Amino acid sequence: MTYELEQQQSFQNHPSKLISTPNREDKRLYRINPQTKSYTRIMDLLMEKTKFSLFFLFFVTNLPVIVVFASIDEATALSKWKASLQNYQPLLASWTDLPNGTVNSSTELGATTTPCNWFGIYCDLAGNVIMINLTSSGLQGTLNEFIFSHFPNLFYLDLSVNFIFGVIPPEISYLSKLVYLDLSNNKLSGYIPEEISLLSGLESLMLSDNKLNGSFPNEIGSLRSLTELSLHSNSLSGLIPASLGNLSKLAYLHIHKNSLSGSIPSEIGNLSNLVELWMNSNRLTGHIPSSLWNLKKLKSLVMFENKLSGHIPVEIRNMVSLNILSLHTNNLSGSIPKSICEMGNLTLIRLYRNNLSGSIPEEIGNLKSLVGLELSENKLNGSLPISVGNLSNLQVLFIRDNQLSGSIPQVIENLMDLVVLRLARNYFTGYLPQNICQGGKLINFTANGNHLIGSVPKSLRNCTSLSRIRLDGNQLSGNISEDFNVYPDLDYINLSNNKFYGEISKSWGQSLKLRSFEIAGNNISGTIPPEIGNLTQLFRLILSSNNLVGEIPKELGKLTSLINLTLDHNQLSGSIPAELGSLTGLEYLDLSTNALSKNIPASLGSFLKLHHLNLSNNKLSHEIPIELGKLGQLSILDLSHNFLTGKVASEFRKLQSLLTMNISHNNLSGVLPQSFEELRGLEYVDISQNGFWGPIPDNKAFQDAPAEALQGNKGLCGNAGGLQPCNTPDNRKNTSETDHKVMYFIVLPILTPFLCALFGILINVRRTKNLEQKELSNMVNEPFHVVSNFDGRKLYQQIIKSTEDFDVRYCIGEGGFGSVYIAKLPSFDLVAIKKLHQVSDAGMTYSKEFFNEVRALTEIRHRNIVRLHGFCSHARNSFLVYEYFEKGSLARILSNEEEAKELDWSKRVNIIRGVAHALSYMHFSINPAIVHRDISSKNILLDSQFVAHISDFGTAKILKHNSSDWTAVAGTVGYMAPELAYTMKVTEKCDVYSFGILAIEVVLGKHPGDLVLCLSSECRNRSIRLMDLLDQRLPYPTEQIEDDLLSILNLATECLHVSPGSRPTMEYISQVVSAGGTPPS
Repeated sequence: MTYELEQQQSFQNHPSKLISTPNREDKRLYRINPQTKSYTRIMDLLMEKTKFSLFFLFFVTNLPVIVVFASIDEATALSKWKASLQNYQPLLASWTDLPNGTVNSSTELGATTTPCNWFGIYCDLAGNVIMINLTSSGLQGTLNEFIFSHFPNLFYLDLSVNFIFGVIPPEISYLSKLVYLDLSNNKLSGYIPEEISLLSGLESLMLSDNKLNGSFPNEIGSLRSLTELSLHSNSLSGLIPASLGNLSKLAYLHIHKNSLSGSIPSEIGNLSNLVELWMNSNRLTGHIPSSLWNLKKLKSLVMFENKLSGHIPVEIRNMVSLNILSLHTNNLSGSIPKSICEMGNLTLIRLYRNNLSGSIPEEIGNLKSLVGLELSENKLNGSLPISVGNLSNLQVLFIRDNQLSGSIPQVIENLMDLVVLRLARNYFTGYLPQNICQGGKLINFTANGNHLIGSVPKSLRNCTSLSRIRLDGNQLSGNISEDFNVYPDLDYINLSNNKFYGEISKSWGQSLKLRSFEIAGNNISGTIPPEIGNLTQLFRLILSSNNLVGEIPKELGKLTSLINLTLDHNQLSGSIPAELGSLTGLEYLDLSTNALSKNIPASLGSFLKLHHLNLSNNKLSHEIPIELGKLGQLSILDLSHNFLTGKVASEFRKLQSLLTMNISHNNLSGVLPQSFEELRGLEYVDISQNGFWGPIPDNKAFQDAPAEALQGNKGLCGNAGGLQPCNTPDNRKNTSETDHKVMYFIVLPILTPFLCALFGILINVRRTKNLEQKELSNMVNEPFHVVSNFDGRKLYQQIIKSTEDFDVRYCIGEGGFGSVYIAKLPSFDLVAIKKLHQVSDAGMTYSKEFFNEVRALTEIRHRNIVRLHGFCSHARNSFLVYEYFEKGSLARILSNEEEAKELDWSKRVNIIRGVAHALSYMHFSINPAIVHRDISSKNILLDSQFVAHISDFGTAKILKHNSSDWTAVAGTVGYMAPELAYTMKVTEKCDVYSFGILAIEVVLGKHPGDLVLCLSSECRNRSIRLMDLLDQRLPYPTEQIEDDLLSILNLATECLHVSPGSRPTMEYISQVVSAGGTPPS
């Protein structure tokens, strides 16, 4: 979890202590709060731009102003604009239309018709509109009908926090007296018009939080009166213009959260009045210009999440007013200069996620105003300076993931205001400071992944403010029931892989906010207290590798938020509680290596989201419940080393996501269900040491299984190593001649009548078969062929009816081979129908090839491949019927700003995994293999749970043995493998290349474009910096997801190798992404 997210959670109960972060812009830093529009500032502008007497000052402060010289032109213009709005809310009810024929005279204007009395409109004594303030008024519409030329005296225009869309009209330049312009927090798009530079008197220009694009206008540099420029949170691109250096009065420059690139112009150093400079979350490169270090009035320097490089110079000491220094998530190198410790006004230092090296300066203790010190994820070494104990105001000390060593200074316990202390993954040794929570404010404490010894500090027991504790991966010891207490706000605790002993106290059941409880790999004994069932918000419970005894409490069935339940490698006994079936959101269940007995409860069949089930090495008996066949998401199933009996139910054919199945070392018997042949995604099986007999299923996992995975059964046969072929002459040659004679004399007379009857039946069967072959030859003329068990003709009629014969109103997409329609059918609910374009006679060869390959695809059953319900091949209509996915294509979601943000990092990793599994299945689990040839984001469809499904097999190629795999070029530009430029031979490695492009696109949020050249050639040997490839619309990923993404990007880079033979296989990729980035052994 990134610190920004953690800080938001950690400080939710202490708002007075919240440190303002560059990620969440603190509106208090503005001179004007954009939400409330300070009335004092409005009065200041009125006083500046009009020469008022003391009488008039009293007059305007007692609004509404009553005037008699209102401009009819202005009123008419406002009424016209109001009429163009789609939703103008009751706030504009006072904006009444002027009567026809009204002229500009005091005798004809009443209080109800003058705009000076209208909501948000302010006038001067002459009746001219001088100020419009409609912030947060719920306005929805464009500025196209706003007649700017009718407001020659307007100096203040605020339309912020509304729903105004469209472009900023260039006619805005007619507002020649404008001083203050705020259009922020709307939905404006297009370029910033260069005509805005004609507003020479403009002091405040706020266009932030819109959808503006294009380049940063160089002309803005001519607005010499600007004191505030806010263009952040748009999609501006290109360079920062050097002309900004002309804005000598500028105090506030906010251009963060755009796509600006190139270097920071040195002319920014000319802005001697600058107070705030926010350039974060762009793509800026190069060094920070030396001229910036002379900005003596600067209080906030915020440039994080760019690609800035170079050292932090000693000249930084010249920024004597600086409060906030935020340069994290860049490529800065070198050491932290000691001169930074001379900047006594600093309250926040954020330098994490760079390449800084060397030690933390001992002089850091001089920064007595420091509230936050964040230096994590660098290469800092040495010890943590003792002088850090002098930072009496410090609330956040964030130094995880460095190479710091030595002991943790005891003086840290003097930091009475400490709220966040993160020391994880360094080389700290020795003991934890005993009074580490002396101030009683500690919320987030992580020291995992070090070499700490000794007991847990006594002060932690009474530190009731704690929300997050991580001490895992050390050598800490002590009695867990004595060292920890009730923490009412605790959200996460991980004490795994230490030397704790004792029992789990029932008082843990009082930490009702706890969501993750992990104490694996210790010496915990006793039973699991039933009070754990009170933790209804718990989503992860990991107690594995301890000495727990007794039964699994049935109260765990109340943990309905649970996703991961891991209790393996203990001494638990009794039965598996049927109440666990209530955990319908469970995704991971491991109860292996215990002493559990009796049957596997049928209620486990309710775990419809489960992907990992391990009950191995127990004493479970009875039959495997057929309800396990409902676990359609299951990937890993291990029931080995138990006492299970009976047959394996044919319902297992429904486990379409199954990759690994181990049911070895049981007492199972009978013939293996031939329905296992339908498990096309199955990659590994172990059925050894059972009582199975008969033929093994015609499935690649069984046929490729090693001999030891099949041995120890009664009489298995089939095409696999170590097995005899089924029904061969060798199996019958030991029958004696005498036995044959006995058979002739006894059996033959009995069989003769049956053989005669059978002969007659065979004649009829042959006639029937001839008829069927004749019908098959005419199949192209049949109206509909259905894969599922439904009436094809009826479905055809339903489709024609529901789409009104493919009316354009039902069309939801266009492609190179056809159009896609949506239809609601009684049999399938919503379906997607791909209607092929009509082909000429010359194209019939392609049509037949496509038809044959679609028939082959009807055998595919994989959770990450779109299911084909049926198809029609008819002279009038040719179409395919697929399941419908409401989220649409991955390409569409990534191109939509709001929906892309909903596609968080966890969902994106799962999408990449899903596509990898599907391609591995197509290449290695079916025979013959299928190459898709058009893997791209537009051909990945997402269901309501954002699960990925490969679609559009119109260009797929079946790789048949002993046949040519040469074909015409197919695919989408930007995803096609480079070898297709000089050869038309199709291999699986073409899909591997496309997968690499897709994986990078999912992480980056857009097609990588020219970045592909670097990743596939000259930059291959450089380490990948994850921050350079992340979608900037999402917050930085958590630590676990960060590791997953880095593994995925390394794999994707290998996929882009110019030589097809050097690319990994999809089978390898699938295994790595399933194992969380660990290559298979």
